[in-house]
Amino acid sequence: MNPTANAVPTLFSPETEPLTWTAEDRRAVDTARVLAADAVEKVGNGHPGTAMSLAPAAYLLFQKLMRHDPADPDWIGRDRFILSPGHSSLTLYVQLFLSGYGLELKDLEALRTWGSLTPGHPEYKHTAGVEITTGPLGQGLASAVGFAYSQRRQRGLFDADAPAGESPFDHTIWVIASDGDIQEGVTSEASSLAGHQELGNLVVIYDENHISIEDDTDIAFTEDVLKRYEAYGWHTQRVDWTRPSEDNPTGDYVEDVQELYSALQAAKAETGKPSIISLRTIIGYPAPKKQNTGKIHGSALGAEEVAALKTVLGFDPAKSFEVDETVLAHARKVVDRGAAVREKWDASFSSWQASNPEGASLLERIEAKELPAGIDGLLPVFEAGKDVSTRAASGKVLNAIAPVMPELWGGSADLAESNNTTIEGSPSFIPTSRSTDAWKGNPYGRVLHFGIREHAAASIVNGISLHGRTRAFSGTFLIFSDYQKPAIRLGALMGVSSIYVWSHDSIGLGEDGPTHQPVEQLATLRAIPGLDVVRPADANEVGIAWKTMLENHENPAGIVLTRQNIPTYARGEGEATGDTFGSTAGVAKGGYVLAEAAKDGETVDAQVILIGTGSEVQLAVQAREALQAEGIAARVVSMPCVEWFNKQDEAYRESVLPAAVKARVSVEAGLALGWREFVGDAGRSISLEHFGASADYKRLFNEFGITAEAVAAAAKDSLTASGS
Repeated sequence: MNPTANAVPTLFSPETEPLTWTAEDRRAVDTARVLAADAVEKVGNGHPGTAMSLAPAAYLLFQKLMRHDPADPDWIGRDRFILSPGHSSLTLYVQLFLSGYGLELKDLEALRTWGSLTPGHPEYKHTAGVEITTGPLGQGLASAVGFAYSQRRQRGLFDADAPAGESPFDHTIWVIASDGDIQEGVTSEASSLAGHQELGNLVVIYDENHISIEDDTDIAFTEDVLKRYEAYGWHTQRVDWTRPSEDNPTGDYVEDVQELYSALQAAKAETGKPSIISLRTIIGYPAPKKQNTGKIHGSALGAEEVAALKTVLGFDPAKSFEVDETVLAHARKVVDRGAAVREKWDASFSSWQASNPEGASLLERIEAKELPAGIDGLLPVFEAGKDVSTRAASGKVLNAIAPVMPELWGGSADLAESNNTTIEGSPSFIPTSRSTDAWKGNPYGRVLHFGIREHAAASIVNGISLHGRTRAFSGTFLIFSDYQKPAIRLGALMGVSSIYVWSHDSIGLGEDGPTHQPVEQLATLRAIPGLDVVRPADANEVGIAWKTMLENHENPAGIVLTRQNIPTYARGEGEATGDTFGSTAGVAKGGYVLAEAAKDGETVDAQVILIGTGSEVQLAVQAREALQAEGIAARVVSMPCVEWFNKQDEAYRESVLPAAVKARVSVEAGLALGWREFVGDAGRSISLEHFGASADYKRLFNEFGITAEAVAAAAKDSLTASGS
C-alpha cells in the first residue's frame, strides 16, 4: 500500500455506508436527463446524449460519494470533480443546479448563450463548482493527474505524519472521461505517469458508450482500454449496464446503480493505485429512437424525440424544464450534508493548526499569495564581465529561493541537466520503490520527472496549479513547446499560474541542427493571449524574471533560456546613463533602457533605438558601441517580456520607446513576426525567417546575418527610412 495515497477518509465517508437509492433519487436522475434534453432543444445546439446517459453516475458522485460543500465551492478540504468531456457540460451543470451551487433553471435555459453561467464547455472561474476548463478532449483527464500530484504533495508539505485518511488534506480526485478522452495521446502520457506514481487518490469513470461524432467508435478505436490501463499499473474494473439480467433477460438496458456504487467503493478503497472503472452505457438513454447513435452525441433531439423521452420517463411532454419541488428539495439536502461534513472538517483543521504552527503559518502565507519576506536578498548576484548561460543562472536562482519556498517544486521532461530544473538536495516525487541509482525519492518529494512526455508535463502542471497551494514548473527545450501548446493555451485561457521552463532557445543551441532549433516558437507563444513569454538577456535578469513570475497568480508564464554563455552586464543602481547599464529592476516592467544613448560618455537624446531579447541583446550593445564610434547616438532596450511591457502605462512605455524616435531595430534569433508593433514602418528587424542548420552556434549567427554589424547597418538604414 502506498502510505500517502488517499485511504477511505474518516472525516466523511458515506461510501462506507450502504447505498440508499430512493424514488426521489430516481426521479432526480430522470429530471437531469429531461433538463439536458430541454436545454439543448431550447438553444438548438449542444451535446445532450452523454449528459442523459451519465446522469445516474454524476448524481451518484455528487449526492452519495463526494466530499463537498456547495456553500463554499473553494473549500480546501473538498474532493475535486473533473468532467473531462467538456462538451457534455450539462452532465456537470445539472448536478450543480440540483446540488445548490448557485445555478438555477434560468441558467440551464440560457445554455450556450451570451453572458450565461452555462457556456458550451465548462469554464474555470466563470461558474461556481467548475474546477477546470475542459473542451479539448484529454486535457481534463491529463490535468486530473496533476490534481492528484498536488494533493499528495500538499499533504506531504503540511501534514506528512498523519495516518492515512485522517489528515484534513486528504481528499479524492474524481473524473468522468469519455471514449474521446481515452483516445487522445495526452491521456496516455499522463495515465502512464499516474500508474507509475501509484496515485491512489485518483478515481476515473470511463464512460464507454462506443459513440462519437462519426458514430460507432469501432471505425477507429477497438483496443481493450482496461488492459492498457492495467499495463499502466492502474486498478481496473468493468461495470456493464448493457447486459441481460434476471429482470431483463432480453438484454434491456440495466442501470445498476448499486453495482457502480460498489465499484466506486472498491476504487476508493484501493490506495496504492489509481482506479479506472469502465462503465458501459448507451448514449442518450432512454430516448426511444436516437439513443446509441451519433446523432444524439452533438445535436438537439428534436421536438418529437424530446416529447417521446418525457413520455417514457413519466414527464409531461407539453412542459419544458419541469422540476418537481419535492425532488429538488431532496437533492439539495446535500447542502446540509456538506455543511455537516464541513463542520467536522473544520474541527479537524483547527486541531491541525494548533499542533502545526509552522505549517499553519506557511499555509496562511500561501493562501495570501505572498512570497517569503526577504526573497530579494536571496536572489544570486552574478559577476559582471563573466559569461553565463541563462539556463545555468535559472538553476542557481531556483536553488537560492527553494529553501524559503517549500511550495515551489518541479522538474523536467527528461532534460533536467539541460534545463537546470533540479532543486538540489531534494528527493524526487516518486514512490520510494521507484528510486534509481541517480535519483532517490519518496512520495512527498519535490523534484518531478515527467519522462519524455512534454504534453502531459504541461497538463499536469496546469492541474497542480488549479488544485492550488503549491507552485509547479516543468522544463523542456523551447522547440518542444510545440508538443505542449494545447495545454499551454488552456492554461492561459483559464488564467492559471503554471510556469514553463524552456531552454535551448535559438540557433544558439548549435550542432543539433534545425530539428531542435526554434524559429517560430517565440512568435507563436507570444500569440497566445494571456501567456507571458520571458526571455532574459543576462544572468542577473533571470533572478528578477523568476521573482516576477512567482509574484503573479493570474496567468501562466514561460521563461526562455540560452544554452550558450552570454555576457553579464555591470549594473548601476537606477536608470541607465551614458556610461552605466540600467538596473535589472526594469525586468519586472517587461522592457527597459539597458544602455542609454551617449556621446563622450554623456547621455544624449537617442537617434535610434535598438531592441533586443535574450542572447541577442549583446548584439545590440555591440552595435551601439559601433554606432557611437560613428557619431550615431543609439539607445539599447532590453525587452525580456513583451506582455509585461504592454501592461505598463503609456507614460512608462513612452519613456522607454519615445514616439519621436522613428529609427528602430529589433534583433531576435527567430521570426520577426510581432516586432513591427515596436519598430514601426521605418524600423528594421534582424531575425531568422527560415530553419537553422547544424554547426557551431557562432558560425550559425554569422552565416545567418544575426550579428552586431547587421544590427548597426539596419540602424543606419532605419535612420535613412525615417528621415532622421
